[in-house]
Amino acid sequence: MQSILKSTGLVLTFVLAALSVNAQMKQKTVMVGGEAMYPMKNIVENAVNSKAHTTLVAAVKAAGLVETLQGKGPFTVFAPVNDAFENLPAGTVETLLKPESKPTLTKVLTYHVVAGRYDFKAISAMLKKGTKTLKTVNGGMLTFMMNGPRNIVVKDENGNTANITTYDVYQSNGVIHSIDTVLMPKM
Repeated sequence: MQSILKSTGLVLTFVLAALSVNAQMKQKTVMVGGEAMYPMKNIVENAVNSKAHTTLVAAVKAAGLVETLQGKGPFTVFAPVNDAFENLPAGTVETLLKPESKPTLTKVLTYHVVAGRYDFKAISAMLKKGTKTLKTVNGGMLTFMMNGPRNIVVKDENGNTANITTYDVYQSNGVIHSIDTVLMPKM
């Protein structure tokens, strides 16, 4: 009888632990572009499902960065939504997607990526300590500012600003923040 109770207790403990892990995973699952972004998938596996990031995904593929963004990381990606690309001057996206523009496209895209995992908590803590910049994968700098208690603004090297519209989309290899403007490095 004790053996059965002990076994039942172990099974119950296992089930409760599994439910707890499942609940934690669901808490970190964020809806972006009408689709769930699962924290156990990598940046590319999630981004390809977001209807709000189809232009970004096409650009990542054209630049040959899929394999990199599927890598171990961790990476923080400031991911412009489709509307951000549509607000660029007419013809910009089409020009960047041409094969001969691959070096420029790569420079623009890698300007949106920072090595490390910087969620809202990490960026706001960094700002409270007085650090306002992060170096991007392409070597450029992004500047961060608080605009209210829960809004971080990102400024590029040209003085353009982007609001983070969706924070803390956790990935197996980093975190994504959706932004409303395409950031541009110094060319």
